[in-house]
Amino acid sequence: MADRLTQLQLCLDQLATQMYATLHYTSDRAAPTRLPNLPYQVDPARSSFLETSQQQVQTQSTQAITQGSDPSQAQTQSQDPEAQFTADLHELSRDLIIKEQQIEVLVDTLPGIGTSEREQRERMRELERQLREIEVQRKEAVAEKEELLEQVAAAIVGVRGV
Repeated sequence: MADRLTQLQLCLDQLATQMYATLHYTSDRAAPTRLPNLPYQVDPARSSFLETSQQQVQTQSTQAITQGSDPSQAQTQSQDPEAQFTADLHELSRDLIIKEQQIEVLVDTLPGIGTSEREQRERMRELERQLREIEVQRKEAVAEKEELLEQVAAAIVGVRGV
């Protein structure tokens, strides 16, 4: 498992990607609205979004009737475009909130949260002191190992000589 900072960076990247995707979806799928005090100009492709969606629902309903199925089932399969858009926005919003909460949890688990800078520096000094002590013990252990290897080598040479 990655360290907390890497996890935090990945979550932030995912949040940025989700935000971009949400904004892109919203700008592409939202119905045009009039803005006060501005001339009303709409891209024909975007203004026909709702009309096209409604025509698709009517076409599916007509096809369902000609195929002998119930048109109410065809209507439930393809929801009202505005209702679907709203449902999608709620889902995208929920995903953003969940990702933000994951980030908060990661930030809360970072070391040093809740301690002052002075306390963190003192802790670092203590850890450095402990590290120096352990390094001295390691060097002593390496020296002892070398001495024991020499004793074993001398004992092997003595046994071969007998």
